Amino acid sequence: MKRLWVTGYRTYELGIFNENDPKITIIKSAIKKNIINEIENGLEWVITGPQLGIEQWTAQICLDIQTDYPDFKVSLMLPFKEFGNNWKDDKKIVLSQILNEVDFSGYVSNDVYQSPQQLKNYQSFMIEHTDGALLVYDPENEGKTKFDLLKIKNVKESKEYQLQMIDFMELEDVANEIEEERKNHLNY
Repeated sequence: MKRLWVTGYRTYELGIFNENDPKITIIKSAIKKNIINEIENGLEWVITGPQLGIEQWTAQICLDIQTDYPDFKVSLMLPFKEFGNNWKDDKKIVLSQILNEVDFSGYVSNDVYQSPQQLKNYQSFMIEHTDGALLVYDPENEGKTKFDLLKIKNVKESKEYQLQMIDFMELEDVANEIEEERKNHLNY
Protein backbone atom coordinates (compact mmCIF):
# COMPACT_ATOMS: atom_id res chain seq x y z
CA MET A 1 0.00 0.00 0.00
CA LYS A 2 1.43 3.34 -1.09
CA ARG A 3 -1.38 5.78 -0.17
CA LEU A 4 -3.53 5.57 2.97
CA TRP A 5 -6.67 7.54 3.80
CA VAL A 6 -6.97 8.18 7.54
CA THR A 7 -10.23 9.38 9.06
CA GLY A 8 -12.41 8.82 12.08
CA TYR A 9 -14.30 10.45 14.88
CA ARG A 10 -14.71 14.20 15.29
CA THR A 11 -13.64 15.67 18.64
CA TYR A 12 -17.21 16.15 19.87
CA GLU A 13 -18.06 12.51 19.06
CA LEU A 14 -15.29 11.48 21.46
CA GLY A 15 -16.34 13.96 24.15
CA ILE A 16 -13.09 15.86 23.69
CA PHE A 17 -13.48 19.60 24.12
CA ASN A 18 -9.94 20.80 24.84
CA GLU A 19 -6.45 19.97 23.60
CA ASN A 20 -5.31 18.79 27.05
CA ASP A 21 -7.67 15.82 27.18
CA PRO A 22 -5.61 12.69 27.98
CA LYS A 23 -7.63 10.70 25.41
CA ILE A 24 -5.81 12.61 22.67
CA THR A 25 -2.43 11.16 23.72
CA ILE A 26 -3.85 7.63 23.55
CA ILE A 27 -5.51 8.16 20.18
CA LYS A 28 -2.44 9.81 18.66
CA SER A 29 -0.24 6.99 19.94
CA ALA A 30 -2.47 4.37 18.30
CA ILE A 31 -2.55 6.24 14.99
CA LYS A 32 1.21 6.84 15.02
CA LYS A 33 1.94 3.17 15.71
CA ASN A 34 -0.26 2.10 12.77
CA ILE A 35 1.17 4.67 10.37
CA ILE A 36 4.80 3.85 11.24
CA ASN A 37 4.05 0.17 10.69
CA GLU A 38 2.64 1.02 7.25
CA ILE A 39 5.62 3.27 6.40
CA GLU A 40 7.96 0.40 7.22
CA ASN A 41 5.92 -1.71 4.79
CA GLY A 42 6.13 0.79 1.91
CA LEU A 43 3.57 3.50 2.66
CA GLU A 44 4.52 6.74 0.91
CA TRP A 45 1.55 9.06 1.53
CA VAL A 46 -1.15 9.60 4.14
CA ILE A 47 -4.10 11.51 2.79
CA THR A 48 -6.48 12.91 5.37
CA GLY A 49 -9.06 15.62 5.77
CA PRO A 50 -9.53 18.83 7.76
CA GLN A 51 -12.04 17.69 10.38
CA LEU A 52 -11.41 18.47 14.05
CA GLY A 53 -10.35 15.24 15.71
CA ILE A 54 -8.81 12.21 14.06
CA GLU A 55 -8.07 13.93 10.74
CA GLN A 56 -6.23 16.96 12.11
CA TRP A 57 -4.40 14.82 14.70
CA THR A 58 -3.34 12.49 11.89
CA ALA A 59 -1.89 15.39 9.90
CA GLN A 60 0.01 16.58 12.99
CA ILE A 61 1.32 13.06 13.67
CA CYS A 62 2.44 12.65 10.06
CA LEU A 63 4.28 15.97 10.13
CA ASP A 64 6.11 14.79 13.28
CA ILE A 65 6.90 11.40 11.73
CA GLN A 66 8.62 13.10 8.79
CA THR A 67 11.57 13.85 11.07
CA ASP A 68 12.40 10.13 11.12
CA TYR A 69 10.95 9.29 7.69
CA PRO A 70 11.83 12.28 5.46
CA ASP A 71 10.57 10.60 2.25
CA PHE A 72 7.11 10.07 3.76
CA LYS A 73 4.49 12.62 2.67
CA VAL A 74 1.16 13.90 3.99
CA SER A 75 -1.71 15.49 2.10
CA LEU A 76 -4.76 17.24 3.50
CA MET A 77 -7.76 17.39 1.20
CA LEU A 78 -10.70 19.67 1.91
CA PRO A 79 -14.15 18.66 0.64
CA PHE A 80 -15.06 22.17 -0.56
CA LYS A 81 -13.86 25.80 -0.56
CA GLU A 82 -14.17 27.82 2.61
CA PHE A 83 -14.30 24.65 4.72
CA GLY A 84 -14.07 25.62 8.39
CA ASN A 85 -14.83 29.30 7.80
CA ASN A 86 -17.60 29.13 10.42
CA TRP A 87 -15.23 27.75 13.10
CA LYS A 88 -13.90 29.74 16.04
CA ASP A 89 -10.67 31.62 15.32
CA ASP A 90 -8.43 29.26 17.33
CA LYS A 91 -9.67 26.27 15.29
CA LYS A 92 -9.17 28.19 12.03
CA ILE A 93 -5.60 29.02 13.04
CA VAL A 94 -4.75 25.36 13.72
CA LEU A 95 -6.20 24.30 10.35
CA SER A 96 -4.28 27.07 8.60
CA GLN A 97 -1.02 26.00 10.27
CA ILE A 98 -1.53 22.39 9.22
CA LEU A 99 -2.36 23.44 5.64
CA ASN A 100 0.86 25.47 5.52
CA GLU A 101 2.97 22.51 6.66
CA VAL A 102 1.60 19.52 4.73
CA ASP A 103 3.24 18.40 1.50
CA PHE A 104 0.06 18.88 -0.51
CA SER A 105 -3.41 20.28 0.06
CA GLY A 106 -6.34 21.06 -2.15
CA TYR A 107 -10.10 21.13 -2.57
CA VAL A 108 -12.11 18.25 -3.97
CA SER A 109 -14.78 20.78 -4.95
CA ASN A 110 -13.75 24.29 -5.97
CA ASP A 111 -17.16 25.59 -4.88
CA VAL A 112 -18.32 26.57 -1.39
CA TYR A 113 -20.66 24.10 0.31
CA GLN A 114 -23.83 23.62 -1.71
CA SER A 115 -25.11 20.11 -1.03
CA PRO A 116 -24.36 16.77 0.63
CA GLN A 117 -23.30 15.51 -2.80
CA GLN A 118 -19.99 17.33 -2.29
CA LEU A 119 -19.34 15.15 0.77
CA LYS A 120 -20.14 12.01 -1.22
CA ASN A 121 -17.80 13.21 -3.98
CA TYR A 122 -15.15 13.77 -1.30
CA GLN A 123 -15.50 10.16 -0.08
CA SER A 124 -15.20 8.87 -3.64
CA PHE A 125 -12.15 11.05 -4.26
CA MET A 126 -10.41 9.80 -1.12
CA ILE A 127 -11.05 6.17 -2.03
CA GLU A 128 -10.01 6.63 -5.67
CA HIS A 129 -6.73 8.26 -4.63
CA THR A 130 -5.73 5.75 -1.94
CA ASP A 131 -5.02 2.03 -1.69
CA GLY A 132 -6.65 1.62 1.69
CA ALA A 133 -8.08 3.34 4.72
CA LEU A 134 -7.36 3.47 8.43
CA LEU A 135 -10.47 4.39 10.38
CA VAL A 136 -10.42 5.29 14.05
CA TYR A 137 -13.92 4.01 14.55
CA ASP A 138 -15.90 1.48 16.53
CA PRO A 139 -19.15 0.34 14.86
CA GLU A 140 -20.66 -0.13 18.33
CA ASN A 141 -20.28 3.63 18.90
CA GLU A 142 -21.61 5.21 15.73
CA GLY A 143 -20.49 8.56 14.42
CA LYS A 144 -20.19 10.33 11.08
CA THR A 145 -17.41 7.91 10.07
CA LYS A 146 -20.15 5.29 9.69
CA PHE A 147 -20.82 6.75 6.23
CA ASP A 148 -17.15 6.38 5.24
CA LEU A 149 -17.17 2.78 6.46
CA LEU A 150 -20.33 1.97 4.47
CA LYS A 151 -18.84 3.52 1.31
CA ILE A 152 -15.58 1.59 1.77
CA LYS A 153 -17.43 -1.70 2.31
CA ASN A 154 -19.42 -1.03 -0.85
CA VAL A 155 -16.24 -0.31 -2.83
CA LYS A 156 -14.53 -3.44 -1.47
CA GLU A 157 -17.17 -5.56 -3.21
CA SER A 158 -15.79 -4.56 -6.62
CA LYS A 159 -12.23 -3.38 -5.95
CA GLU A 160 -9.28 -4.41 -3.84
CA TYR A 161 -9.13 -1.83 -1.08
CA GLN A 162 -7.57 -2.38 2.32
CA LEU A 163 -9.48 -1.45 5.46
CA GLN A 164 -7.97 -1.22 8.92
CA MET A 165 -9.78 -0.03 12.00
CA ILE A 166 -8.67 1.21 15.38
CA ASP A 167 -11.61 0.49 17.67
CA PHE A 168 -12.14 1.27 21.35
CA MET A 169 -10.67 -2.10 22.36
CA GLU A 170 -7.39 -1.24 20.62
CA LEU A 171 -7.43 2.24 22.17
CA GLU A 172 -7.87 0.63 25.59
CA ASP A 173 -4.85 -1.60 24.89
CA VAL A 174 -2.80 1.46 23.93
CA ALA A 175 -3.94 3.26 27.10
CA ASN A 176 -2.78 0.26 29.16
CA GLU A 177 0.60 0.23 27.36
CA ILE A 178 1.07 3.94 28.04
CA GLU A 179 0.17 3.47 31.71
CA GLU A 180 2.59 0.52 31.97
CA GLU A 181 5.38 2.59 30.41
CA ARG A 182 4.61 5.43 32.82
CA LYS A 183 4.79 3.07 35.82
CA ASN A 184 8.05 1.55 34.57
CA HIS A 185 9.51 5.01 34.05
CA LEU A 186 8.57 6.00 37.61
CA ASN A 187 10.29 2.89 38.97
CA TYR A 188 13.67 3.86 37.49
